[in-house]
Amino acid sequence: MSAVSPEYKHRLSRAAATAAVLAAVSFSLPARAVSDSSSATSEPSAPGTLVAQALAYEHGEGVPKDQRKAALLYCEAARAGDVEAMVGLGWMYANGRGVAHSDAMAAFLFARAADAGHAYAREMQKHVGDDVGSVPDCMRPAETDPPVALMDDSPDPFADLSAGKRKIADLVVKAAPQFKVDPRLALAIIATESNFQPEAQSPKDARGLMQLMSATAARFKVRNRLDIKDNVQGGLAYLRWLLAYYEGRVTLTVAAYNAGEAAVDKYSGVPPYAETRDYVRRVRRLFPDERHSFDPRVAGPSPILGRSTADSSKGAP
Repeated sequence: MSAVSPEYKHRLSRAAATAAVLAAVSFSLPARAVSDSSSATSEPSAPGTLVAQALAYEHGEGVPKDQRKAALLYCEAARAGDVEAMVGLGWMYANGRGVAHSDAMAAFLFARAADAGHAYAREMQKHVGDDVGSVPDCMRPAETDPPVALMDDSPDPFADLSAGKRKIADLVVKAAPQFKVDPRLALAIIATESNFQPEAQSPKDARGLMQLMSATAARFKVRNRLDIKDNVQGGLAYLRWLLAYYEGRVTLTVAAYNAGEAAVDKYSGVPPYAETRDYVRRVRRLFPDERHSFDPRVAGPSPILGRSTADSSKGAP
């Protein structure tokens, strides 16, 4: 992919000037686009405002240059259907600015913008190839329940564990009821997280059977993340809390175990991350039940849930 054309530079320059004016008057970066700890109840910014802010960050006009934030802002607006945002994000994918280079994702974005009549997007399609449907993860709609392939007559995935894995499974089966967690849900998490490997460690430094991050371990008073008993009890405590927070909704609980409750709340469902969606599918294949009992005394409900008397009554253990 060659550098951006003079025509597009001119378009960006004019738009960036507008963004700089906006930044000087009233600049507020939308939390939903850049913060994992934001609340889903925040009022979203208008797509045009997001595009102006994205341009400002992309070019350092009135704010520190930050192309990653620019890409997130473009994507927020593109998800809302803004054509200029699709073009801006497509250019970033085509040039590897703020995101990993991907002509396929650029082609998807330029094709959508071209379909809306954007002349520059039609021109850019010649440089990045055909649209093959490679949708950027950040543009995928939030899902409450990703499709999973489940069959009632599937063999029990925990029936033929090796001796070492069986020993761990027996510990989980014994400990899980103390936390009011279905042992099979805990086993599904362990199988997906670490494949029953007590020494497992992720690139993000999640450790142990239930892959606890240091902050999660501290939150649930785990002294040694690589100790089998400590790790399992910490993971079960977190699952108990998430089940209460999402009132027994398994899909949301599992998604939050992988991506964090802040991300699930932000997107009002399973976040549009390929890793998290795959993770939810894998766990749900092992644990197909969508509802789980929960203790409402453990945590108040997530703000994304619409509470009702009927729903609340189902949760009491």
